[in-house]
Amino acid sequence: MSLLRRFVKEANNSRFLLQSISRRSFSTVNSNPIGNHGRRTTTEFDNLIHEAGSSGDFEAVRRLLNSRVVNACFNTSATFKFLTNTVSYSSHLEDLRRILPQTDAGYTRKHAYETLIARLCKLGRIDDALILIGDISTGKFELTSSTFHPILNTLTKKNKIEEAWRVVELMRSHALPMDVTSYNYFLTSHCYDGDVAEASKVLMKMEEEGISADTRTYDALVLGACKSGKVEAAMAILGRMEEEGLPVLYATHAHVIGEMVENGYYAQGVEFVMAYAGKDQRLDEENLGSLASKLIKKKRFKEAKLVLKEMSVRGLRMGNALRDFHETIMCYKP
Repeated sequence: MSLLRRFVKEANNSRFLLQSISRRSFSTVNSNPIGNHGRRTTTEFDNLIHEAGSSGDFEAVRRLLNSRVVNACFNTSATFKFLTNTVSYSSHLEDLRRILPQTDAGYTRKHAYETLIARLCKLGRIDDALILIGDISTGKFELTSSTFHPILNTLTKKNKIEEAWRVVELMRSHALPMDVTSYNYFLTSHCYDGDVAEASKVLMKMEEEGISADTRTYDALVLGACKSGKVEAAMAILGRMEEEGLPVLYATHAHVIGEMVENGYYAQGVEFVMAYAGKDQRLDEENLGSLASKLIKKKRFKEAKLVLKEMSVRGLRMGNALRDFHETIMCYKP
């Protein structure tokens, strides 16, 4: 330990280190992951990359992409936010295509490509996202099913199902199998539309390929049942999910609650949320809060009052609107 302290002291006093720091200070963007105030945060890296990309310093972008992963500050949805649908789009994309193959091989490069593909999908640039897929293939970089996820997600959300299946064929041409996440995108799209027939076809394909359902598969099925007006079927699917020991998403409960209230099953909605109460505080806040809000919108104040009273007794957090409503009805004495 004393040797380490002596080494640090000598390094801090060395002329070589001072000269090195002096030289680096003239670069446009400081890509050194360790600043004067310690390790940089993920947000700081995103901001530095945004600054470098916006100013056209793509060599700095490359260095920052390498440095952030070394420092466990992984890419986020904001990493390539400087890339926008403006006049600079084409030139910035070409610069990114030029520097990404020069990033560190392995996870750094793979994640940089996948993050950029996700950004392009958000911008609605599916064709350019597919061009990046071609770049990865041509460069013989790592290409996996997850690389295609943002593309499939975007297309299925826009209900461009045929186009999404063509992307699946492209995946298979690279010997990449469909995984459960890929299938879930199609399933969710069909279930959102209440198209039980098409959803069943997707499930059959999953079964044929030996792919097991996961939490999001069941979430989609519950959504589909609710969109079809089959609340009992939705609850049965939810029960099956619990039997298999899969974690239930808050959104899955929300599908059922929303459908019950929409169909006038107010008392049953209260019974449903109370059946799960006391197991998970966050779930209780989500379920009871969501139910109370929906009941208020339907002017079912009697049921809403009971739900809010239950939240108060359990010490559950309420949103501002619910808290104001609760305080109002508590003060009201007919």
